[in-house]
Amino acid sequence: MDWKRSLRGRLAARRAPKKSEQELKDEEMELFTKYYMEWKGGGKSDTTSYTNIPRFYYRLPAEDEVLLQKLREESRAVFLQRKSRELLDNEELQNLWFLLDKHQTSPMIGEEAMINYENFLKVGEKAGPKCKQFFTAKIFAKLLHNDPYGRVSIMQFFNYVMRKVWLHQTRIGLSLYDVAGQGYLRESDLENYILELIPTLPQLDGLEKSFYSFYVCTAVRKFFFFLDPLRTGKIKIQDILACSFLDDLLELRDEELSKESQETNWFSAPSALRVYGQYLNLDKDHNGMLSKEELSRYGTGTLTNIFLDRVFQECLTYDGEMDYKTYLDFVLALENRKEPAALQYIFKLLDIENKGYLNVFSLNYFFRAIQEQMKIHGQEPVSFQDVKDEIFDMVKPKDPYKISLQDLINSSQGDTVTSILIDLNGFWTYENREVLVASDNDNTADVDDT
Repeated sequence: MDWKRSLRGRLAARRAPKKSEQELKDEEMELFTKYYMEWKGGGKSDTTSYTNIPRFYYRLPAEDEVLLQKLREESRAVFLQRKSRELLDNEELQNLWFLLDKHQTSPMIGEEAMINYENFLKVGEKAGPKCKQFFTAKIFAKLLHNDPYGRVSIMQFFNYVMRKVWLHQTRIGLSLYDVAGQGYLRESDLENYILELIPTLPQLDGLEKSFYSFYVCTAVRKFFFFLDPLRTGKIKIQDILACSFLDDLLELRDEELSKESQETNWFSAPSALRVYGQYLNLDKDHNGMLSKEELSRYGTGTLTNIFLDRVFQECLTYDGEMDYKTYLDFVLALENRKEPAALQYIFKLLDIENKGYLNVFSLNYFFRAIQEQMKIHGQEPVSFQDVKDEIFDMVKPKDPYKISLQDLINSSQGDTVTSILIDLNGFWTYENREVLVASDNDNTADVDDT
């Protein structure tokens, strides 16, 4: 080894200026890029397809970019207007019906006119370009139902077209309230939509304007309770169109809607007034909010204190009291216990350990309150072991020691199980179900005899 040369090299290295941190980073990046490109093949690509990929992301304008926001709003409005003009108007629908009736194919089935595929295509040619999308083999086949002559019902086809036109009109109408332009409505967007819809619904003519805000809140809560289970504060317009709620709301256009239909329709004036009236009746101190004691008188007044404690622990309250919006969620859950969204609401309250399942401890925790209420009413308490076995037999969970939310939904017994655990009246109804069925049969027999 040449010691002289080694020492000289060492001394020369010490005298060289020390590189800064940034220079070291740049050198590191340069070396990384060099070796990476060599590994990838010298940076040469065998294809240039990446240059033909169209732009698929457009950044939304920021709040301070007023001009871009206005441009976006105007372009969306123009787009929706163009889509609206593409839809069939009343005159075009009447003309379509006239053409279908003119080209019907005999024989009729009862009073129902039919049309074969040949005439179906002829009508499509004469109906105009707007109707072209409806006159396809796929739609004809979809509406074909065991006709020996291979025909479809003219009325069914026309109703199909009407339904499609209505869906597109409604989608465009809802999109006008989609301020973000992202295909969903926020709570305030849906409130504006329903508020402006009220004057077009004859069944709501009797509502006083002072009640409009409460009506809108009542209507909007049903949409968000069932269609926004994750509580994101927004609902897809597609989900609104796919559910039956909008049909129920627009049913109020019928001036001759029966009293029975109004009573079962959440959006009707009698239903909204009923729910709001119950809220006012529970509010004994008239402060516009409900305390736990006031809510305990809800329904038959037999909800257990343990369950009510959980309601006030988990739900949004203000100084320990519940407002009207939170009350509406509570009512929707208890009045629709068969629905998955309602079971999700109640399950969260029953899951005291936040484990995502109910075990024997959870069931016992809630059923003890039922046993205590039975003692207060002079009834002999039922054994928890018997009830626990019945619940597990009804639900048949995947894990024999745990009941998940999905187990409850799959069993179709979620409403019965939750009623047993939170409501003395619900438990009594379940416990005496055979007696009640026998009583109903006797009453039916008496009516038949008379």
